[in-house]
Amino acid sequence: MRWVVFNQKGGVGKSTIVCNLAAISSRKGRRTLVVDLDPQGNSSQYLLGREAAAVAKPHLGTFFEESLGLGLFRRSLREMVHPTPIPNLDVLPSSPELEALQGKLETRHKIMKLRAALDELLEYETVYLDTPPAFGFYTLSALIAADRCLIPFDCDEFSRRALYALLESLQEVKEDHNPGLEVAGIVVNQFQSRANLPRQLVDELVAEGLPILMPFISSSVKVRESHHAACPLVILEPSHKLSREFEALHGALEKPRRATKRAPAKN
Repeated sequence: MRWVVFNQKGGVGKSTIVCNLAAISSRKGRRTLVVDLDPQGNSSQYLLGREAAAVAKPHLGTFFEESLGLGLFRRSLREMVHPTPIPNLDVLPSSPELEALQGKLETRHKIMKLRAALDELLEYETVYLDTPPAFGFYTLSALIAADRCLIPFDCDEFSRRALYALLESLQEVKEDHNPGLEVAGIVVNQFQSRANLPRQLVDELVAEGLPILMPFISSSVKVRESHHAACPLVILEPSHKLSREFEALHGALEKPRRATKRAPAKN
């Protein structure tokens, strides 16, 4: 199964969700791959560490460069995958070079290259694709390559307004490029149960029939600490409240269902 985590808004926790769900998958004994399509490389740094991610070669930029015929060799995507310190979890790291390549890839119509290359990596039972905070070539490549889409939502009014347009974009991708793409659900992230506005926004989305997933992922400084440690929170502190929420979310995704409960009341 290939999962893409997508939202055009930055700072909603895409990389955090990708890496923690991937770590849970790998801990269950599944060979798991993270594909980092964001030129900022947050998932790459989260899994490898800042220094290791900066020198990781070959990388995703190498793959796209060679697909344009700009490299000396034409290697398989498998050769560009790097192991992480977590057993069963590998990463296809990002690179700042992706920014410069994007225009050339768009004009050369290379939008199906990633999907075709991932089709050859049969050894991975689960793949998570992290996307940039923009609907461009790399995001579209990920959506075409994926089976299921997760949408992070950070309980902000601007995020809510953008959500409807985002869902329309996903429907267009489904109709035009990837008929098998399904929205697995909306992940409520950085949720503050003591605040009125987040609970109100989520309750309204549930009332509208949108596929809000349970449980919600709480807000905590521990997530930033796990970023600094370059270790997913579910590995760094498996007993932490957020780790348990990620575990429960992963379980919910194994048996997809829409939330029927309202947002948790104030503690």
